[in-house]
Amino acid sequence: MDAPYRRIVQDIRRRIESGALQPGDRVPSARALVREWGVAIATATKAHAALRDEGLTIARPGVGTVVAGPAPRRDHELTAARIVDAAIRIADTEGMAELSMRRIATVLGVSTMSLYRPVAGKEELILAMIDTAIGEVPLPAHRPPDWRACLEAVARLEWAAFQRHPWLASTMSLTRPQMAPNAMRLSEWVMASFDGTGLPLADRMFIQIVTFTFVRGVASALEPEALAIRDSGLTNDQWVQSQAERFLAVVGDAALPRFRELTRHDFDFDLTMLFEFGLARLLDGLEPYIAARR
Repeated sequence: MDAPYRRIVQDIRRRIESGALQPGDRVPSARALVREWGVAIATATKAHAALRDEGLTIARPGVGTVVAGPAPRRDHELTAARIVDAAIRIADTEGMAELSMRRIATVLGVSTMSLYRPVAGKEELILAMIDTAIGEVPLPAHRPPDWRACLEAVARLEWAAFQRHPWLASTMSLTRPQMAPNAMRLSEWVMASFDGTGLPLADRMFIQIVTFTFVRGVASALEPEALAIRDSGLTNDQWVQSQAERFLAVVGDAALPRFRELTRHDFDFDLTMLFEFGLARLLDGLEPYIAARR
């Protein structure tokens, strides 16, 4: 049986959805709810707080608690796909730390509790987000001619997906991988790239994991980088310039001659450059290993 305050919330929601209470109309005060429902003032106050949390009402100074706006969409209009899409948009623009069921409900204009019908909970939601994002990786319709070209193509597609969704890399687990069908489809495609090489399936899977882990490792810096730019208002180049004096003071230490040499050669660095360098070295290292097992 629902708690008394939830029954009050459900009743006022029904009044809003039916049009009995219009946007801007006053909602019964806590004392009025006490009289109408025969509950304690604390229960009525809790009902008011829940109505505000669900975005149904707002407190208007000098007026009281009023209906916040058009009634949120009815529960049957919600689908898991809409919820996942809203969650991805929030994570893409604001970061995973800002993602909550309440935030999603606000974006969709629904009550928080209504999200739990199409989606069982946040863990299931995150799995669906991962699967949707990985599902955007467009595996080549025509497989490249050799394993190296296949592995390079997939790595670049993964890197592009991580750039579109900076939250994705840090959300995926290596030791407890989420059972995302699209991620498994991608792994299957990579393992098939070694058909004809004589490479055992275990080795193929290890190569897939190592390659994915490399891309994911570099990409794990994307979200912190984006948030740092947003919060500081400085691009990476501007931040480096702001730290130049301090950096040169540290590098001036006699024990750091190689760092001093780097400063004279205009060493440049960004995540894409690191990805390109690391991918090439990874593929170079795999060449003799796979050739020896033919």
